[in-house]
Amino acid sequence: MSQSSKLAADSAAAESKTGAVRFLLFIAGLGGLLYGIDVGIIAGALPYLEATSGLDANQLSFIVAAVLLGSVISTLFAGVLADLIGRKYLMAISGLLFVVSIPMIALSHGYANLVLGRLLQGISAGLIGVVVPLYLAECLSASTRGKGTGIFQWLLTLGIVAAALIAILFSMWLAGVEKLGDADKLFAAKDLAWRSIFWVSLPPGLLFVIGSLIVPESPRWLFRRGRKDAALAALLKTRTPRQADIEMQEMEDAAAAETSKSSGRGGKESLLHRRYILPFILACIILSCTQLTGVNSIIGYNATILIQAGLSDVEAHWGYVILTSVNFLVTMIGVALVDRNGRKFLLALGTAGIIVSLVCAGWMFHRTEASRVDCRAAVQKMVADGDKLQLPFDQSKADELLTTAGSAGQSIVGKPVTMIIIYSFKDFVSATSVVRSDDKNGKPIEIKRDNSLPTSAVDAFFKNPFANLAASQKAPLKIENALITPVPSTQNGWITACCIFGFMAFFAVGPGVCVWLALSELMPTRIRSNGMSIALLINQAVSTTIAAIFLPTVGKYGYGTMFFAFAGFTVIYFITAALFLPETKGKTLEEIEEHFGGRGAKQ
Repeated sequence: MSQSSKLAADSAAAESKTGAVRFLLFIAGLGGLLYGIDVGIIAGALPYLEATSGLDANQLSFIVAAVLLGSVISTLFAGVLADLIGRKYLMAISGLLFVVSIPMIALSHGYANLVLGRLLQGISAGLIGVVVPLYLAECLSASTRGKGTGIFQWLLTLGIVAAALIAILFSMWLAGVEKLGDADKLFAAKDLAWRSIFWVSLPPGLLFVIGSLIVPESPRWLFRRGRKDAALAALLKTRTPRQADIEMQEMEDAAAAETSKSSGRGGKESLLHRRYILPFILACIILSCTQLTGVNSIIGYNATILIQAGLSDVEAHWGYVILTSVNFLVTMIGVALVDRNGRKFLLALGTAGIIVSLVCAGWMFHRTEASRVDCRAAVQKMVADGDKLQLPFDQSKADELLTTAGSAGQSIVGKPVTMIIIYSFKDFVSATSVVRSDDKNGKPIEIKRDNSLPTSAVDAFFKNPFANLAASQKAPLKIENALITPVPSTQNGWITACCIFGFMAFFAVGPGVCVWLALSELMPTRIRSNGMSIALLINQAVSTTIAAIFLPTVGKYGYGTMFFAFAGFTVIYFITAALFLPETKGKTLEEIEEHFGGRGAKQ
């Protein structure tokens, strides 16, 4: 057969595999969708659950936190389970847990079933977060691996958006019921609403379970279990015979090299060897730095941040809509570029853009916060009975507080200002919503112990691992900061908002898409599943730490300082991506492993 005939035959064979690859991507992508729904669904259901369930604030808080607890537990064991039973069956189990959780929650009439259902959703999310990127990395070819894993992240963002849209549709329906003026019908409608919000998420879970049982098992898992014929058959589902033979040979060579080194040392090769420790450390740095960009805090406190920047409450919430839309849309661009331009390029581009965006946003806040005043002492005197505060905040109350703050306060008397109170009950620090003195419909600032403290020791651990919950439950309310800041212009607010939108865009195109790839591609086959579990646990620990220090840092030093700190950490991220991260575009997992083994793989 001539060379041109071989090329034509290879091209035709590759085209015949396109459908199988797309099906695999669709099913794995559904895992990302479920992950996003797990994260976002409770926000829309919670107001209606609170109105109809009869549960108190502590119980509702634990229902929300149960997902985090379940996720941490399952992440810890996901790698072991993936090695024990295989990738596809763990995917099916994770989907099944999600499916079981839906009727358990939607049909529940008590606290225990709600908690158990949410715990199962968290366990499902933790398993999915490890096993789906792991499965995609091991099943997809080098030319499609980046796009495939990027689709997981894209559908994850879609899951969060979908959960929000579902909640909006139900809120619109309830607004119509409310106009009828029938309290019993409204109660019944709210009860139906939160249950229906969960029911709507059931179909993608069922599809994921069924699809996970149909897709082929990971060829690399099969190979390491000694099932070489099954591994070749799995490869042939998505590769041409020529591509499958090449990858099988690479797996054979990698296994032979590992066996040779192990024999030379009289046993298994140490996990402290550079081929294992370097990629593991690199993946942990990348995951930690992803959290250290401040992405979770910037998203979680977005409305508060934009109000402080100068936008009205309505404008700030529209800003949040724009932010989530930017995240979703730019992730699509990242998915399209990741296999074309490479991981190293996108991470370097993304982190560089994040640094610029954060510095610009920090500078905008620094200019405004130079004039802010702390009225902590005056507000502390208003605390009633040692554990609660109710403070109507209008222009007259603002001026009254400012007159107690000396010349700095006197200079902004009579001007529209914002106020945020950072407070604590011993070891647990919280913050009020931002209020504006010129908001005629603004609600009073209200602080209560019941709404400020964790509901249980488990919840307390994730909020502050070093805290004493029992002592905090008896401690008096302490006002850490009562910050009054001149309201910047709306123009200032939108400029700051654009900086934050830029941050979100660069995050989405860089770390947002590439972090899952870095996690799954860098780890050598021998440690991939367990290494991913440990790295994700470190990622969660960093995220929890940032959540614990964010408000105290903002209270003491301001948003400007916090943004500058995030930018500083992102410099480390940029250096890691630009100088130390190998380009993995177009390389098989065995070729990437060779790089860290020091056997002269191409950069």
